[in-house]
Amino acid sequence: MSIRDVYIVDAVRTPIGKFGGALASVRPDDLAAHVVRALVDRSPALDPALVDDVYFGDANGAGEDNRDVARMAVLLTGLPVSVPGVTVNRLCGSGLEAVVQAARAIALGDASVAIAGGVESMSRAPWVLQKPERAFPAGHQQLHSTTLGWRMTNPRMPAEWTVALGEGAEQIADRHGLTREQQDAFALDSHRKAAEAWAKGLYDDEVVPYPGVDLARDECIREGSTMETLARLKPAFRPEGGTVTAGNSSPLNDGAAALLLVDEDGLRETGREPLARIRASAVTGIEPQLFGLGPVAAVRRALEKSGRSFADLRTFELNEAFAAQALGCLAEWPELDPEIVNPRGGAVALGHPLGASGARLAGSVAHQLAAAGSGTGLAALCIGVGQGLALVLER
Repeated sequence: MSIRDVYIVDAVRTPIGKFGGALASVRPDDLAAHVVRALVDRSPALDPALVDDVYFGDANGAGEDNRDVARMAVLLTGLPVSVPGVTVNRLCGSGLEAVVQAARAIALGDASVAIAGGVESMSRAPWVLQKPERAFPAGHQQLHSTTLGWRMTNPRMPAEWTVALGEGAEQIADRHGLTREQQDAFALDSHRKAAEAWAKGLYDDEVVPYPGVDLARDECIREGSTMETLARLKPAFRPEGGTVTAGNSSPLNDGAAALLLVDEDGLRETGREPLARIRASAVTGIEPQLFGLGPVAAVRRALEKSGRSFADLRTFELNEAFAAQALGCLAEWPELDPEIVNPRGGAVALGHPLGASGARLAGSVAHQLAAAGSGTGLAALCIGVGQGLALVLER
């Protein structure tokens, strides 16, 4: 069996809304349907019935995104009912996992045209109530928020694994000697680059605002941030001596992203020039509390599989779950030029709607390579519970 080349023809995303913000009134299945519809509409020569499958990442799945949000998006979009959909969950890496799985299906000949993406509404993530272990309990019952992090944790899990995500970021800061000032400076730079990218129109080709919602750009960018304002924020996870704050962490967000993937036959059906080609991917595991360093090995493995090195990279989109986490990864890649990392801002400024972020990163790399005309790019994320995922693209 020959392995087929896989191309990214197009990539779109919504502006990213803040928790309780402009997109909080929009259901996640409607967010997913919106980017799928926008993606299809941007390739009018493609018969939608030729879409072999829709893969969507979703980290929560406990609320309105239950019951296979990918299939729900297909139905809400008005695509032919013959188009199937599957939802995948690799937590923060779910959107990129969807891209990897769609690309794998095309490479193996199981599909010719596929849509891959991700969605998350952290604003609308529900509280859940466990069933009692016996009938008619007399006491109070506990509701668990499904917005983020561990809940209903298995007591067999070692306590050192199940710390809060922010405490894990603190441990990475300890390991690499990262100061509060370094983390705040990284966060400030993320906001600066994001604001400049929007001002230059660099996101115009990929962002598709949700109809009826007054949100034209990412909602969490703070142009007015300074080192002084960031320094006034209190540590969020270690009251005494902590360095991780709300200002140097990614916020809670809502949003969706989607990419159109094809083989050579599918490319002819679209009548379009591809943005980029998928070269290789890799996923690795790490101790759960050190989840933020998950990309370190995944990136090295993906580059090795692609026959490329850090020196070959033109751009690198690394998800910024926390400034400490991103800085920790960069410290373990001394060969990498940090100037090519997140040139249009990262998740600290743009936001991190969990299931959508990986698709956003892959789409951004594809658009950046297309704008450059050639080169190799990489997208990577750390993943809660201790994993890393990376994807190499080229043009």
